Amino acid sequence: MHNLLSYTAVAAISLAFAGEALATEWNVSVWGKRRAFTEHVEKLAELVSEKTNGEFTLNVSYGGLSNERENLDGISIGAFEMAQFCAGYHPDKNPSLTVLELPFLGVETLEQERALSEALYAHPAVRADLARWNAVPLMPTPMPQYNFVGAGDAPRTLDDYKGLTVRALGGIGKAMEAVGAVPTSMSATEVRQAMDSGVVKAVSFAPHAHMAFSTIENATWWTENLNPGTVNCPVVVNADALAALGDAEREALLGSVEEALDYYIDYYKNETMAAWGPALAERGIEVITYDEATLDSFSGTVAGPAAAAWIKDNTARGLPAQEIYDFVTAKLADLKAGS
Repeated sequence: MHNLLSYTAVAAISLAFAGEALATEWNVSVWGKRRAFTEHVEKLAELVSEKTNGEFTLNVSYGGLSNERENLDGISIGAFEMAQFCAGYHPDKNPSLTVLELPFLGVETLEQERALSEALYAHPAVRADLARWNAVPLMPTPMPQYNFVGAGDAPRTLDDYKGLTVRALGGIGKAMEAVGAVPTSMSATEVRQAMDSGVVKAVSFAPHAHMAFSTIENATWWTENLNPGTVNCPVVVNADALAALGDAEREALLGSVEEALDYYIDYYKNETMAAWGPALAERGIEVITYDEATLDSFSGTVAGPAAAAWIKDNTARGLPAQEIYDFVTAKLADLKAGS
């Protein structure tokens, strides 16, 4: 009897360890704090755990694994299995993605940004570009057009931007250069200190980030409709980690992406944007609205030359840049026609 009990106990322990060994844990590197920008990542983790009864978990780390500018490097060496990054932080590492950061591309909604990003991520040239980092694109982080929060004299005309020091990435930075501003590229976590110290007078972000990184705390103005562009921030996975998943785990992960993105867009519209107007009003921040003539002048001056320069520079890198640009603009036209 004693031997039978011992055998049963040992078998139970062995099964427990076997179950533990079969469980899969992925580390996910993001930054800052939980906010609208990361809600699809959090939702994905929730869905994957639910679908696998806790046997596959995504451990989301806010800055504990890497800083935001090194997340793609971390993916490349397998330091973690999943990460979010922004193409504008290191355009040389992911040039194919920066087509979606061109100024005045014409994206009007989060739904268009989502569909356009997903289409681009499936393009063979983009897959090959990210494969250099052992990265596979999983899902986008659709964001609205960026606008500026600033302190001091508000830029009421385009001429008022001359000499203004601004935080602006990628194509937004190029757009601001065109009107005489002085753009600086810095990560989101560096922005508040730079603004407080006067290194920059204005910061371009989407509304969620202005709130999350506290740029509105000392601001006096906000450009409601300048809309020079946005930043593309994909979530990617390590190719080897993805290949190592079992069929059920892979299905739980890939099959949850669209639901996670649906949740993200709903959250952005109904939580973030609902809080944005009151946040500005509470702080007495002036809302600057530009007329159509000003906006047309701005986009007309910037968009064409920026696109031509992007095509030239990235063709020289060996990318099929004209093909990628034409693919994106045609896809966007289709999306607008169908909306």
